[in-house]
Order: sequence, then structure tokens, then C-alpha cells
Amino acid sequence: MSTLLQTHKIHRSLMGRFSRTALSPQTSAYRLGTLVAGLSLFLTTSCGKSTPPGGGTGSDRLVIGTTAKFRTLDPADSYEVFSGNLLYNLGDRLYDYEPGSGKLKPKLATALPKVSEDGLVYTIPLRKGVKFHDGTPFDAKAMAFSLERFIANGGNPAGLLSDPVKSVQATGDLELTITLKKPFAAFTNLLAFSGLVAVSPKTYKKGAGQFLPNQFVGTGPYKLVKVGGDSIRLEVFEDYWDTKPTNKGINIQIFSSPANLFNAFRTGSIDVAYQSLDPDQIQALENDAKKGDWQAISGPSNFITFLMLNTRDEALSKVKVRQALAAMINRDVLNNRVFRGQAESLYTLVPSIFKGISQPVFKEQQQKLGKDQIRGLLKDSGYSPGKPLKLNLWYRSNLTSDGVAAATIKAMVGQGYSDVVQLDVNSVDSATAYQNLDKGTYPMFMLDWAGDYYDPDTYLQPFLACEKGSVKTGCQKGQSQSWGSFFYSDRANKLIDQQRQIRDPKQRLKPLTELQAILAKDVPYIPLWQKKDYVFAQKGIKGIQLQPSQQFPFWTLSK
Repeated sequence: MSTLLQTHKIHRSLMGRFSRTALSPQTSAYRLGTLVAGLSLFLTTSCGKSTPPGGGTGSDRLVIGTTAKFRTLDPADSYEVFSGNLLYNLGDRLYDYEPGSGKLKPKLATALPKVSEDGLVYTIPLRKGVKFHDGTPFDAKAMAFSLERFIANGGNPAGLLSDPVKSVQATGDLELTITLKKPFAAFTNLLAFSGLVAVSPKTYKKGAGQFLPNQFVGTGPYKLVKVGGDSIRLEVFEDYWDTKPTNKGINIQIFSSPANLFNAFRTGSIDVAYQSLDPDQIQALENDAKKGDWQAISGPSNFITFLMLNTRDEALSKVKVRQALAAMINRDVLNNRVFRGQAESLYTLVPSIFKGISQPVFKEQQQKLGKDQIRGLLKDSGYSPGKPLKLNLWYRSNLTSDGVAAATIKAMVGQGYSDVVQLDVNSVDSATAYQNLDKGTYPMFMLDWAGDYYDPDTYLQPFLACEKGSVKTGCQKGQSQSWGSFFYSDRANKLIDQQRQIRDPKQRLKPLTELQAILAKDVPYIPLWQKKDYVFAQKGIKGIQLQPSQQFPFWTLSK
């Protein structure tokens, strides 16, 4: 891929988006930030007067509440979690996922792609009889326009397609042909990315920077009818080609803080709350759900948090130092103290939603290393009570949980290794952090990430790949450079390319497993935790679906 997008990637900790070659450092960082914002997303349903707890709003419409800030709904520029969820409900992509399974299914396509023997040409049959919200008929030309615009307009997520795609052509009224630059096994999964929706050629224009941030005209189950400072209104699209929503529409209310969102749910003025409440608030709502006051649903999410280790730092350039640090961290303690058990301990960068692929490689390594062995690693690296290792751990000052986690890690190190390790904790705002990661400013930094598409590639390639560099110089251009780890491995690069060309899941498992083993051996990153996804709904709400891909369908909600 190109290099991470040149913009303030804020929430998704570099969110994970693209078929990946190297996004520009800024793209990664932009996603980083996006992720953070998205974590604050809170859904609520129903729009009416407040009622007692558990009562709901009393309307056939559903209210969705969130603390996320609204930036744009133009799919060619949207890279945040919040807008991605909106686009998921307002538009249709070529492919989607079966509820609960993560299995791809056709959406605007009528079948999975026919892929050429060399893995470069994807021929996709399209659905007939679909209309855009403005009445324009959907066809192959409209789909080609949408994908070409996604690339040509040069928005934040453009690299997702511009890196892997050579050309997009309408080769029939209802046939689309996409040619890749090189094979990419996860490409069909990428086509389910929320921003790759069909948009009306009558409403949108193709050209650098030509965005419509406060409009959306697609083919999905809802139409966008209002965008305000603290509210968004969606109406049911009566000419929708697929199953119509089971509700009368969605109101989204934007709250100024998790506390306001929490109180709004407890008083019944919203129907559903989704994502990013504080741990204490989640615990309180879970306890009340056990008493029957409302519903609490949880499941694993695709959000991971980890430590980036700068392999060009004088101390951290020593692999034994990195291995020792990884073994010092008790992830279960972090989970309990920071999140009250509302997260999962993470022992690889590939989250547990990828069953059979996610390998707990750091757990296996940690079990082999006791306190004496860890001290031995530090001694071999030149550190002792008379010459302690001195390190600075950085975190984002706007994230309370990161601050608590950083302090907990410092305490862990201090308990058993204070005579040989001096760990200081520092903070900086997210925007500044994302601008400086690729410059090598930070020796260690706590970051997070959510994949762009439902495939393990999006949790390995963005971290381990390097376009230009060497073992001696580190990564000089590429994904690991943009994260600030500067990790370089010829073997990792070969394995990343290899797994991208293998379409058989069983054969692909071998390089994916070896990549995770390299991660634990070389330790350019230390996985910490994987967030759980929570939905709280009033008693009368039905149809809540937590997707493994982390999208939240509004159209199944009813009361």
C-alpha cells in the first residue's frame, strides 16, 4: 500500500484499513485517532420523552446515542468508526457478512467473485433492480464510479483501494471487473469495508477533494434526512431492494460525555447504548441488567491495545530487553485493575475473533520465563543493579484507561525489577503522538487498533511489513516505520506476501502462524488487551446483533 495516509489519523490507532502495503504514517495514526473516537460510540434507540429506567422512549423510532464527534459521511473520506457504522446502515457494499458468523455473503453482488488463476482479476456479477435514494438505477457503471471515486478523490482511506487495485471496469450492465496489481487473498473481505458503498453518480463527483461531508445518497435501508450539531436523523428507504428495517427510523443523539450517555440510558430517554462507556458505568449497567432492569449483551471486539517498541532505540534495539519487558507484564492484572474484567488478555496481535488463527504466542513465551530468566536477559544485555535499564513509556493523555494501564505496568515492573529497570511514564495528546510516531520520537508507546476488514492480514501486515529497509538500518519506509517500531525482517516480509497469495485457508494458516511466532521472538510490539463489545438495551428492544466484523445493524432493531 501507499504509506499511511497523510492526515491526522486519530482514532483507530491507525485503524486498520487497506489491503495493505504501507499506509503512510499519518494514515495509520489517523486511524489510531479514529479508533479512539469510535470507541466512544453509543447507540440508543427510540426518540421520545424520557420514561423511567427500562421503559424506553415509547416511539416506533429508535434513538442512537453516541459521544463520538461527527466529521464526514462521504465514504471516500470517512475513516472513523462512528461514520463507518452510519455508512454501514445507509449504504450497501458488494459484500457483507452473515450475522454472527463472519462468513462473507453477496450484497450488491449476486455471488462471490470469479477469480482468475493468477489471482489478479475479480469478475463480480451485480444485482438487478436496485435504486439509489435519489431514484437513480444501480448498475455496473455506478459501482465502478463509486470505487474509482473512492480512489480518485484522495480522501483518508483512499489507499485501501489505490494500493492493491490496478483498474475497475464495468464489463457489462451488471458485471464489474476489478484487476489487482498483485494477488491479495483478503481482497473480497476488503470489499465489505463500510466505506466501499455504492453512491449515486447523479449526486457525487469524482475528483481530488470533491467531498460531500453532510450528505449521503446510496442504496441502503435508510436515507439520511438530517445532520445537525448533536443529532442525525435516518428515515426508512421505502424502495429498498432487500428486507426493510423492522423499525420506523433512527434518531442519533450525540452526547458530550460518557456520563451524559450513561444517565440518558438509565433514565430511559434512549433505547440502546453501544460502545465506550467507562468501566464503572459498564459494571453498574451489567449489575442492574442482572436484576432485570434492562438487557446487557457482550462479545469480543476487534479493538486491540498494545505497546509499540522502537527497535532503533539504544536500549530497545536489544531483542533480549524487549523479550524481558514482554515477560514482565501480567495481562490478567491489567484487565482486572483497568477494565474490571471487561476486556480479554491479549497474547498476539491477531484478536480472538479469528478462531484457530489467533495464536497465544506471548503466553507460551511468558510461561517459559521466570523472574530469574528475565533478569538473565537483562544481564546479558548489559543491565544490572549498578547499571539499571532506563526507559520512558508514553501514552495518550486524552484516554483515561491508557493512563491507568501505564501506571499499572510501571507498578508491575517496580515490584519485581526496580533494581534493574527504571520505567518512567509520560503522556501526550493523541494528535501530537500520531504526528510524531514515524519520526522515532518515542521509545515505547501504548496504542490501539481495529482492523479495516475481517481478516487476520489487517493485524499483521500493518505492523510487520516494511517496504524499504534492512536489519541494520531498520525500516526506512513502510508500515512498521509509520508505527514507530521501525521493525525489519526479510522473513516477515516474505511471509506477508506469501499469505496474501494463498486463497486456501488451511494452507494460509502456516505463514500466519509463523508471522505470530516472529512477533513473539523479535517483540517489536507487546500485545496487552482486546476490548469486549457491549450493548445495553431497554427491556423491550429486540433484534440486537453484535457482528464479529464490529458493525452494528440498525435495521434489525425493534420494540
